Amino acid sequence: MSHPHPELSEPPAPPKDGLRIVALGGLGEIGRNMTVFEYGGRLLIVDCGVLFPETEQPGVDLILPDFEYIRDRLDDIEAVIVTHGHEDHIGAVPYLLRERRDIPLVGSRLSLALLEAKLTEHRIKPVTHVVAEGERRSFGPFDCEFLAVNHSIPDALAVAVRTAAGLVLHTGDFKMDQLPLDGRLTDLPGFARLGAEGIDLLMSDSTNAEVPGFVTSERNIGPVVDEVFRTAQGRLIVACFASHIHRVQQVLDAAVANGRKVCFVGRSMVRNMGVARELGYLNVPDDIMVEQKVIDDIPGDRLVLVCTGSQGEPMSALSRMANRDHSIRITERDTVMLASSLIPGNENAVNRVINGLTRWGARIVHKGNALVHVSGHASAGELLYVLNVTKPANFMPVHGEWRHLRAHAKLAALTGVPEDGIVIAEDGVVVDLVDGQAKIVGAVPAGYVYVDGLSVGEVTETSLKDRRILGEEGFVSIVIGLDSTSGKLVAGPEVHARGAGIVNEDFNEVIARIEDVLRNAAGDGVNDVHQISQLIRRTVGKWVSENYRRRPMIIPVVVEV
Repeated sequence: MSHPHPELSEPPAPPKDGLRIVALGGLGEIGRNMTVFEYGGRLLIVDCGVLFPETEQPGVDLILPDFEYIRDRLDDIEAVIVTHGHEDHIGAVPYLLRERRDIPLVGSRLSLALLEAKLTEHRIKPVTHVVAEGERRSFGPFDCEFLAVNHSIPDALAVAVRTAAGLVLHTGDFKMDQLPLDGRLTDLPGFARLGAEGIDLLMSDSTNAEVPGFVTSERNIGPVVDEVFRTAQGRLIVACFASHIHRVQQVLDAAVANGRKVCFVGRSMVRNMGVARELGYLNVPDDIMVEQKVIDDIPGDRLVLVCTGSQGEPMSALSRMANRDHSIRITERDTVMLASSLIPGNENAVNRVINGLTRWGARIVHKGNALVHVSGHASAGELLYVLNVTKPANFMPVHGEWRHLRAHAKLAALTGVPEDGIVIAEDGVVVDLVDGQAKIVGAVPAGYVYVDGLSVGEVTETSLKDRRILGEEGFVSIVIGLDSTSGKLVAGPEVHARGAGIVNEDFNEVIARIEDVLRNAAGDGVNDVHQISQLIRRTVGKWVSENYRRRPMIIPVVVEV
């Protein structure tokens, strides 16, 4: 079993007759999925998604893959294939197209429609190629075959990539619901056919590799949703992903059965459901939809609001409702249904929202107390099926945190994949497929690129560290005036604190220390502003640590007079 190593060096030149594979995201994390294939000097990209920030990344809106590895080779990109329309697979495409706008985008009808709607907001008109399951298209040296897979969004695809170096099957996100709401099954016969042909490398979704058995069918949710509708006394507020068309369809069906009107709340929800409805993936009965501006005129027991915020996102409609920062006010008669799974790392944010909604008296229905959501990812039993029917010579688990990747690797070993053919990589690790053998050969930079407002990549880890210190410890500022010639103190020190838990009267002691330090520095002929700032920073920092056991940000301001 081939494992990544933290001290991997820069990879050698790509093998002449081999296929190079580099994941720039999606390995060791849930999100930011992006894989680069290289053959004959040409590149093919599968997915280009975002990762959503956690609490230790304050102020960050999105996290992108690092495009540095391909930045000098944008003209070598044949196409970007999107396996499906979730944000963690398409969300970074607008930022890639900013660097080269005519990169062809390849995907199913719904995936590309959702992506085009997003690109419109970025004022980008893309070059697109719609494909469907069963089709086979070539992009440069990459012969690509597309296969249907069942997921929590319609029209998801797996892609088989053929080159002279061999056959790679990339499953994308998938599960094997045997009674899918749209009747579209994962193409196991197609997987088996490719297995009989000879799959040199299988790259398979690992998100639920630790979960035994099989995922519950989406159909089992319908009766539970209907029961929630029948027992809700007032308004019903349903929170789910803005791309979860199957779940929204179940909500619409239950609303019709229970005589309720439906209102979509939130820009992304309105946009995506409009696209799905226009393309026929969402069946919206006549006269059921209402606009948000008229919902106050509709009795609560005749209304359903469908919004985003199931992951506790700070700016989502549901979070703002919980914080009383939204025009929709939660009341004791409201029922809130969180119809999604919990993305790892979002537990605290979701619990805060649940507590906030409960504070105002709402009844909360979620996955923990009712079957209102099933995962869109295959569990261990389904993953074993895929491994057995594909019989890959080499296996590389993708799309998951470390524990998921390792659990999936163990499943592969159980099905007979050779130990030396199981490659556990992480973001940036370079894997070469040569003569039927996959091996780790090096690593390239693949760090986080932060989107903060309009800035992309300008926020660094150092910036985030400063923000965390400011948020947790506050800051202390010290303003002084120095004679530019002698270095003697002529004004101040003025010391102020914010968020540090120190009142200004307590600074008399440290002011005396600062004056002593500056007097000694002037006597030693020190008049360099940077050196003086460092002396002040150390003096104040030591005093705060000794007296308060805190480490606020110390900000000296030295003005030369």
